Amino acid sequence: MHRLAVAGQQPLIARNVGDRVCLVWLRTSRFAAVKAMTTATLALGPDANALSARGWARSSTGRPWLALEDYQQALTLYQEAGDRAGEATTLHNIGGVYHRLGDRQRALDHLDQALRIRREGGDRAGEAATLSSIGGVYGRLGDRQRALDYLHQALPIRREVGDRAGEAATLNNIGHEYDALGDRQQALDHHHQALPIRREVGDRAGEAVTLNNIGHVYDRMGDRQRALDHYHQALPIEREIGDRAGEAVTLNNIGHAYHGLGDRQQALDHYHQALPIRREVGDRAGEAVTRYNIAMIHQADGDLEQAIRELEHVVDLDRQVDDPDLEADTAVLEQLRRQHAEDGGTEVPSGS
Repeated sequence: MHRLAVAGQQPLIARNVGDRVCLVWLRTSRFAAVKAMTTATLALGPDANALSARGWARSSTGRPWLALEDYQQALTLYQEAGDRAGEATTLHNIGGVYHRLGDRQRALDHLDQALRIRREGGDRAGEAATLSSIGGVYGRLGDRQRALDYLHQALPIRREVGDRAGEAATLNNIGHEYDALGDRQQALDHHHQALPIRREVGDRAGEAVTLNNIGHVYDRMGDRQRALDHYHQALPIEREIGDRAGEAVTLNNIGHAYHGLGDRQQALDHYHQALPIRREVGDRAGEAVTRYNIAMIHQADGDLEQAIRELEHVVDLDRQVDDPDLEADTAVLEQLRRQHAEDGGTEVPSGS
């Protein structure tokens, strides 16, 4: 019906059908199909819902700048139409893109605007989604307790409104924060609550995220083989749905697990697969993580010059995204510079 509407230049029918179909496809991670359908709809003229759906698909497949273009156009259209619900959803989504790009303050600015509108309109499901996202940003800023405060506000609302996919996302995020706090059992408990729900609702992208997070907990517990088992379940899902950012995360995590097993070559191979993808999708915080891991491999191999060069990139990226690890990473860099100088190595110019 959508194809016939597009061919027959019937924008109202194309938009109506496209809205309904894309909503189902987005929930089941059919991002390529969403991009194709919304692009066809937009050929008939601007439409806020189509732009918003395409932005979601582009963001989910590692194209944040294109996603922002779509969302900004959608936001203008929603505001012109006085559609407060659409405006809030789009502000929320823009905040999510900035979060993934490492621009935490801009993410919070947009999410706070979305939360205010959603509360004004009594949108409980939307309120929970935004509370959960704000918690995720505070987690990345290193404020774990504030992150958990927001997430624990979101979870009962998700359950109250029957949002199973949202409940799983919040459970996953709570697990991630407990992992960061070192409470591995709480982390696993929450991830193992999230995983079957994500499978139940057909959220393939979310399933991969939770598999990754479970693997990460096992990695931190020293169970590298079980970690790899979960990472290798996540990776083909991410490639299947075109989630480039998620693919990079998993490749990085596989590298970390191999490093823990003492297989530095396998680790380096996976880090070098992850790095260009992280740069491609604009994930500066993630790029810093992967470069740090590469630096640790070079340090273990005795190649301090290469380690220092990677760490210089890390510190620069940390500054760009206000990463809470900036001070610690700078200290490691200075330590390696001193060690290199004491070993009589050639000086590595700062900022090279």
